[in-house]
Amino acid sequence: MISSLERPGWRTWTLWGVGVLAYVVSIVNRTSLSAVGVDAATRFHADASALSLFAVIQLFVYGAMQIPVGLLLDRYGARPMIAIGMLLMAAGQLVMAFADAVGIGILARVLIGAGDAMIFPSVLRVIATWFPAQRAPVLVQLTGIIGQMGQIVAVVPLAALLHATSWSVAFGSVAGLGVLFAVLTYAIIRNRPPERRDDAVDTSVDTETGTIRVVTSAADLRQGFRESWAHPGTRLGFWSHFATPFAGTAFMLLWGFPFLTAGEGLPPATASAIMTLFVFFGILCGPVIGAMSSRHPRRRSRWLVLPTVVFQALAWIAVAAWPGPAPLWLLIVLMFALATGGPASMIAFDHARTFTPSHRLSTATGIVNGGGFLAALLAILFIGIAMDVQGAGTPDTYSLDAFRLAFLTQVPLWLVGGIAIVVERARTIRHVGGELPR
Repeated sequence: MISSLERPGWRTWTLWGVGVLAYVVSIVNRTSLSAVGVDAATRFHADASALSLFAVIQLFVYGAMQIPVGLLLDRYGARPMIAIGMLLMAAGQLVMAFADAVGIGILARVLIGAGDAMIFPSVLRVIATWFPAQRAPVLVQLTGIIGQMGQIVAVVPLAALLHATSWSVAFGSVAGLGVLFAVLTYAIIRNRPPERRDDAVDTSVDTETGTIRVVTSAADLRQGFRESWAHPGTRLGFWSHFATPFAGTAFMLLWGFPFLTAGEGLPPATASAIMTLFVFFGILCGPVIGAMSSRHPRRRSRWLVLPTVVFQALAWIAVAAWPGPAPLWLLIVLMFALATGGPASMIAFDHARTFTPSHRLSTATGIVNGGGFLAALLAILFIGIAMDVQGAGTPDTYSLDAFRLAFLTQVPLWLVGGIAIVVERARTIRHVGGELPR
């Protein structure tokens, strides 16, 4: 008899589909300020640093939650975690709908960041639990690609709803969507297939001593982080995720729309269309980068991750150095460069899967996932501070020159991440005896 793990049926695909839709909703929540940054600055009477604080706090909470979420997933499974995450985001958007002070707005973003942190790892857990191992890499890439469609919802329909109605109606609607998906996911998603026993335990084999032991989340809680970070493969994944997606996250999460409209002088409709290209380019790049990563695992860092870092840095430097407003074609090239960061960042999880023992995989995945969001919150904070230092901290004082200099504060992050990737790649090769996986 063929089990659902070997040949997934309609129920398994439905579980994954609902999980992916939940991830789309979490992206909508994550990027809900991306197209309304100017409106937010006006509503909260916030300068650039204060506006950056909304996104920085949200990303900080997201990153800080990654390891606890991994441990909770090991203990309780994906079903309650996704539902709780949805309710937390709904509560955050409800607070945001009626917030009119910076402090209350920050509280809202804390709730949103905490809820968002639970969704993507939980969907990865669904994939690992319900699908055969050989399908997992493709499904992870598809989950990331489809999930990014939430950015389009945040950039276009949400902004249109806000301008057609009011701030409270727009963000209250997003809160209602979160409640709906909390109910839907809890009703449909299950932690494991029926043929897998509830009391099943995981075992791990120490490849150096041959010792077999039962693995529990409590063991991970005591020593999982220290052991995971000690492995250079985990650090290689961390720095790969640190260096690749942060520029796109900072652009789409907060600073992209003000830069295109108040800086480059584009009409809002054109700016929204350009930001939408980011998502479509990511959809195009994802399968290509995923296929190359699978075919050339020994060269993932040199052929894919580092070139992506260089491409993004050169694109931003070209935009910053252009005399006057950048031409449309250059902005499209910038969107393409930033869009490569998301698919390239998924290689970081390949590093974690390749080099991490199974009993530490969830902890290592949390560490890796936190790297990109640490870099993103630093980028957003640096950009906001740079705008304030130049006297361009409010929408009335935004200028193209100020934006171009502010975005160049990302260059040190690329340098740090790129150097760390080179160093940790060499350490990983030495750690595994000079043989990278085929």
